[in-house]
Amino acid sequence: MAVLETIQTKLRAQNPADKYVLWAVLLLCAIGIVAVYSAIAFLAATKADGDTERFLLRHLQRVGLGLAMVVIFSRIDYHKLARLGRFGLTVSLIVLLLVPVVGITSGGASRWLQIGAFGFQPSDLAKVALILYIGVLLTRKQTYVKSFARSFVPLFIWILVTGVMIGIEDLSTAALVVVSASLMCFVGRVSALHLSGLAAASLVLAFLLLLGSPNRAARVEAYLGVKIFPNTEEAEVFSAQDEGYQAQQAKIAFAMGGLTGVGPGKSIQRDFLPAPYNDFIFAIVAEEYGVFGLALLIGCFMIILLRGFLRIARNAPDPLGLFLAVGFTSMLVLYAFIHAGVACGLFPVTGLPLPFVSYGGTSMLATGIMVGILLNISRQIETA
Repeated sequence: MAVLETIQTKLRAQNPADKYVLWAVLLLCAIGIVAVYSAIAFLAATKADGDTERFLLRHLQRVGLGLAMVVIFSRIDYHKLARLGRFGLTVSLIVLLLVPVVGITSGGASRWLQIGAFGFQPSDLAKVALILYIGVLLTRKQTYVKSFARSFVPLFIWILVTGVMIGIEDLSTAALVVVSASLMCFVGRVSALHLSGLAAASLVLAFLLLLGSPNRAARVEAYLGVKIFPNTEEAEVFSAQDEGYQAQQAKIAFAMGGLTGVGPGKSIQRDFLPAPYNDFIFAIVAEEYGVFGLALLIGCFMIILLRGFLRIARNAPDPLGLFLAVGFTSMLVLYAFIHAGVACGLFPVTGLPLPFVSYGGTSMLATGIMVGILLNISRQIETA
């Protein structure tokens, strides 16, 4: 009993978490549950004899786990978590080495590992661990942060190695991880010249990874409308039934939705879009709820962006809190905006989920952890 009373006392002593971020996350989860229930119909028809409730229940469980991560990690001191950053990153990189060897292949890519009945993406662990460890490194190296050898080289190695390990099978996630870490370095006063070198090295590595993956190279060519890579077939790249198909179907969904949408559960494009419950959930929301529904969705992420940068990062109690708030806020919002951009045809097809909205497992857990840490930083902001 004494232990429980001590825990309760400590919890009551903590400042409240940022309620605007929390409400935005809850609203995103609610939108996601409704949208996934509609979009999952085709998957249920092909894999569960039309039992949409089965997949809805699975999604509800994953949303529950994601929200549990938000609550749990909002209560754990981010300084303690940061101490585990290097260990977590090392473990995740080792696990990533196993993915090309024993990983599960789906959609032409091996991104998952199976342990019993549980499948997970190691890249989700790696991106959280990298942000934690980069935050620690930047905090330690502030007195000589402009030094190339003592500051930039260690940062460069960890960011690039993680980016390459993730990018072997998931280039889009690797790009967002590198960009988020680079934004942290920029805020941490790392030399702009050094960061430009990181950007150049990242572009070269991305090009090399595209050369090794015809499927990803074809997506880029279909988006640009130009044949660039020698490892793709021109007829497939520019065929309306191949690489350009997904983008075309998403645009149709936007056109049908208009201002107010066709109504909940009345989407037609869910039967034509690949993975409408995940990769193109934004297009399903556009079709069923129109511009007004999208405005609500984007508004939630704008709240996370503004509160994450202007309140939590700006008023963080120490440099570590600042760097972590910038890193996790950047990653969450970039995921959302790139996902939306893909659905609108502004970016090549990437396969990135929409945080807290798309049907997903480990991605839901990872985003829950990131928001939880962000809320923990907000708890430690001194109130006037």
